[in-house]
Amino acid sequence: MISQEQPKPFISALGLDFGRKRIGVAGCDRTGLIATGITTIERTSFEQDVEQIRQIASEREVQVLVMGLPYSMDGSLGFQARQVQKFTKRLARALNLPVEYMDERLTSYQAEQLLIAENRSPSRHKGLIDRKAAALILQQWLDVKRASSRSSVVAIEY
Repeated sequence: MISQEQPKPFISALGLDFGRKRIGVAGCDRTGLIATGITTIERTSFEQDVEQIRQIASEREVQVLVMGLPYSMDGSLGFQARQVQKFTKRLARALNLPVEYMDERLTSYQAEQLLIAENRSPSRHKGLIDRKAAALILQQWLDVKRASSRSSVVAIEY
């Protein structure tokens, strides 16, 4: 019997790092292996923010939004996390897309450290930090998805 490998499912997710001034946006390759920063949206109004995200989501055939949720260090949801949830609910409704949250604690710090390692000034590259943080959030989500899909495969012996 010839074994035919099933085609890998197509994955298109958008990772978002929401902030008061900017939203970092990241996407993944079609296989769902690698997340990369796409752009940083300078926030103006909810409507304009949504329109920019809508354009990116449409171009990339996005199936799910992955929003970083800033838990407090003790694991609770503080004021900023509630603001993110409020924005995200409105965004998901406007785009008619499902949302999944990822713990984003320390992703901005990690992104700053990546810039420092590249000999770039974090204070001069705020938008890049937001983009990198969004990519870290999305990469974490992709890794969790891949690990859970591997563990749910059942081996059948004949």
